[in-house]
Amino acid sequence: MQVAMHNWMRAEPIEVTIARLAKCGYDAIEISGEPERYDTKHVGKLLKDHKLTCWGSVTLMMGDRNLLTANEANRAMSVKYVKDTITMVKELGGQEITIVPCTVGKLVAEGSPEDEWKWAVESLKQCYAHGMKEGVKLAIEPLNRFETYFVSRSDQALLLAEAVGPECGVCLDCFHMNIEEKDMFQSLRNAKDRLVDVHVADNNRMACGMGALDWKKIISTLKEIGY
Repeated sequence: MQVAMHNWMRAEPIEVTIARLAKCGYDAIEISGEPERYDTKHVGKLLKDHKLTCWGSVTLMMGDRNLLTANEANRAMSVKYVKDTITMVKELGGQEITIVPCTVGKLVAEGSPEDEWKWAVESLKQCYAHGMKEGVKLAIEPLNRFETYFVSRSDQALLLAEAVGPECGVCLDCFHMNIEEKDMFQSLRNAKDRLVDVHVADNNRMACGMGALDWKKIISTLKEIGY
């Protein structure tokens, strides 16, 4: 099990982040999904110099990025963005990409549930094919209902992953699970074979142990399923 940190919320140079991760004993970084921002040769050297690896990346579904929008041109642009991020992960030697399919913060649908599901599957299949070619696994992440109307529970993410392809996985985030899941421990067990990535934050978005979640049970459940 690797311990990594994603850096999308840190407004600082990547050099500062990587040096701190090494100092604090992390294994890897889950780098922000900004392929236009990072020179992968430079970042790769930084990671090597600090004896870290790249675990993967997290998509930043902001602005017009939306894999299930009714706007065909925006869907194509969003697919290209995800593919570019997958290529960045490959160039950094990473293993996975965490994907939120819909624009974060968007709470109003642009089509029927059937149409949006179809658009999401079509878009993700294109990303999946590129990921398989580059050796990078996809992990669909559900967010809580206050951040998205599309895929907020683990069972929904699993159904979407199954529709995309046999090697498509999911990423479960303990903060979101605490809001949406009836039993987060059973949700982890149910995701066993497709669980590619786990994001950790306490129920109040603070670090593990600074809130109310049962981290001993979370970790023991992950060990139980062989994560």
